[in-house]
Amino acid sequence: MVWIQNQLIVGQPTKFLSPIRTGIQVLTGVLLLSGLMSCHSESKSNEASTDPSHRETNLLATATFDTAKLENAKNELNLTGKITFNQDQVVKVFPLVGGHIETLKADLGDYVRKGQVLAVIRSGDLADLEQQAVAARGQFAVAQKNQQVTEDMTKAGLSSQKDLVASQEQLQAAKGELNRVAERRRIVGGTGSVYLVKSPMSGFIVEKSASSGMELRSDDPENLFTVSNLDHVWVLANVYESDLANVHEGDAATITTISYPDKVFHGRIDKIFNVLDPDSKTLKVRVTLDNADYRLKPEMFANVSVTYAGRDQRVAIPAGAVVFDKNRNFVVLANKENQPVVREVEIYKTIGTKTYLSSGIAPGDRVVTTNQLLIYNALGS
Repeated sequence: MVWIQNQLIVGQPTKFLSPIRTGIQVLTGVLLLSGLMSCHSESKSNEASTDPSHRETNLLATATFDTAKLENAKNELNLTGKITFNQDQVVKVFPLVGGHIETLKADLGDYVRKGQVLAVIRSGDLADLEQQAVAARGQFAVAQKNQQVTEDMTKAGLSSQKDLVASQEQLQAAKGELNRVAERRRIVGGTGSVYLVKSPMSGFIVEKSASSGMELRSDDPENLFTVSNLDHVWVLANVYESDLANVHEGDAATITTISYPDKVFHGRIDKIFNVLDPDSKTLKVRVTLDNADYRLKPEMFANVSVTYAGRDQRVAIPAGAVVFDKNRNFVVLANKENQPVVREVEIYKTIGTKTYLSSGIAPGDRVVTTNQLLIYNALGS
């Protein structure tokens, strides 16, 4: 039986296996054709993804651009200086009466508001002023009564016109004294023998010489407090004689300090003091800075960089567009076909956020300013 089956299979292939083989061949052909079509489609997809123009166009999809311009290259002058008070916002507080300080209400560095009490002084001068006010009121009342009596007697023919005029003058003098004392009291303030030292403006107490129990004279030239508003401060920088021609009012300036090395403050020169210091042979220039957060303190050391227009014309681009690689400088441009290309450039100088070039690109070229490093690496430059 085994032999017969083998004989049947081997000996008679056409009769029993022809349909099976035909089906297998057809199926094999279909699978082969499908595989070829799949490979062909995948090959096309890979070719599209590796097409240089397609890839470069995609690289520029998220980039931003700036146009290279021909400008006068700016120069930079580095100066030293310091932070000072805004002298327009500084008030020295003097006592208007003599006496001794009974109580201190504020200390050095405190922030005070306008009208706030800084110290309480017990003053004999203020007590004398009170007595002068009482006497002035009494003299005025007497002079007023005498003038009325003299006027009545003159009308009755019992007094001369000369007496009437004298009584009127006495009344005017008494009234003047009363007004003087009242005005003096209004200026000095206080009640009885207590004199209140009040802040004339809102700001910080930056100087203080007052101490509890301190004796004062009304003619003492020393101030008790100095109050300064630090919302704006001055930066005074020193300029040497050789650099005077390069500094002008309105020139842009950047300021850095030791305390905040990563913080850059921006301003402009708003005043040039036209007097040279006889010792250092320098001239001072001023920059006013906003200081709303009170970060800048008077007497801080400051580095001041002043930029001014030069005479050399150079191609200018944003400093952030430059890629430094292999000890050379490059930029990524978008050509007329809107494809990225890499150009080597030679830097003339960099001032702030702007770089001036000696060669490499021409005015009007479109420079990539964001993602330029990514594009540079993708191009394999």
